[in-house]
Amino acid sequence: MKTIVIGAGLGGLLSAARLSKAGHEVEVFERLPITGGRFTNLNYKGFQLSSGAFHMLPHGPGGPLARLLGEIGAEVRVVRSEQTTIRVPLNQGKPDYAEGFKDISFIEFPSLLSHKDRLKIAFLIVSTRKNRPSGVTLEAWIKTQVKGEWLVRFADSFCGWALSLKSNEVPVEEIFEIIENMYRFGGTGIPAGGCKGIIDALEAVILENGGKIYTEQEVSKILVEKGKAAGVISESKKHEADLVISNLGHAATALLCSEALSGEVNAGYLKMLETIQPSAGIKICLAADEPLVGHSGVLLTPYTRRINGVNEVTQADPNLAPPGKHLTMCHQYVAPENVKNLDSEIEMGLADLKELFPGKKYEVLLIQSYHDSWPVNRAASGTDPGNETPIPGLYVVGDGAKGKGGIEVEGVALGVAATMKKILG
Repeated sequence: MKTIVIGAGLGGLLSAARLSKAGHEVEVFERLPITGGRFTNLNYKGFQLSSGAFHMLPHGPGGPLARLLGEIGAEVRVVRSEQTTIRVPLNQGKPDYAEGFKDISFIEFPSLLSHKDRLKIAFLIVSTRKNRPSGVTLEAWIKTQVKGEWLVRFADSFCGWALSLKSNEVPVEEIFEIIENMYRFGGTGIPAGGCKGIIDALEAVILENGGKIYTEQEVSKILVEKGKAAGVISESKKHEADLVISNLGHAATALLCSEALSGEVNAGYLKMLETIQPSAGIKICLAADEPLVGHSGVLLTPYTRRINGVNEVTQADPNLAPPGKHLTMCHQYVAPENVKNLDSEIEMGLADLKELFPGKKYEVLLIQSYHDSWPVNRAASGTDPGNETPIPGLYVVGDGAKGKGGIEVEGVALGVAATMKKILG
């Protein structure tokens, strides 16, 4: 069976590697001159900066992505990170870090609640695993359970780092799927070699199994014959296939086969695509001669104006920076209405870093923004439309078709695994 994959991002390469290993004849078409999309490395001054993701797997060596890599036979070593910490003001009740701060472990987050609310949270952690809330946003649900602003601040920081959303934009059902995955798979990890270590391993699997990867080859149309996906057109050439997998997200994929999707029967699907909202974010990469975070886990920052979370990847893989240097990556959520004010958003993020690392010397290596047609997620977490399309033989994978409860690349892996189950059984 022949399969064509559109897009050599993480979702596309995971799909191509899995299918080539299963015996499919696979061809991958990528419009850029490089593979990996927002999941590869950019070499700058000896630092291995990432094109998008944070050189970090949210569920580490036991998560969906690591498991799928193992199933595929991609040789990648994932180092389990140290525990996530949360930076809080030294004096409880202060609105920022200006008068000092302390770091507490992730599991200590209830310690900042009242005694009554701590007991309530402990009960909810147990009871909601079987009886999950639904029908509201995470913020709305929190406000029905506890008083005070701390838990909302904490939720905003976590959602901003993990999903590029605020807690008032995330369905509470999605958060409880994420919590369940944390129980199931564990915490974060960093792949040796960063994002590119994974991309290189996937390419090796594809090529070893006879697959082909074409760069600078943009697909202009998805062919549909007798109501079924039948191949693509790239560079004015027709390439036939039995299956087509798109890593472009549902909306961009639909544009490539708009004629086949026209008509009343697909009106509901097309209307749904109009409601999909991408999530946006900014990443700031820092170089320093001394550690800024001091551990390989995530540092959540609930009391900043913009920065949501920070991780120092060289604590797990020193080779991601020149000898003696540290690479720290900082992420901030960008609200839809602020995408047009990115300069202002970046300024606030940089001001946050001065408060987070007072007296520390660091260099800003790179500032990246992700929005519109190059977003953090083509479909915000909790709103992913799934992997199937109305056209038989045409599937969508990637950050616009993640699995439930999947944080970023883990969601991509869950979506790919679900697609492979539909194709391979």
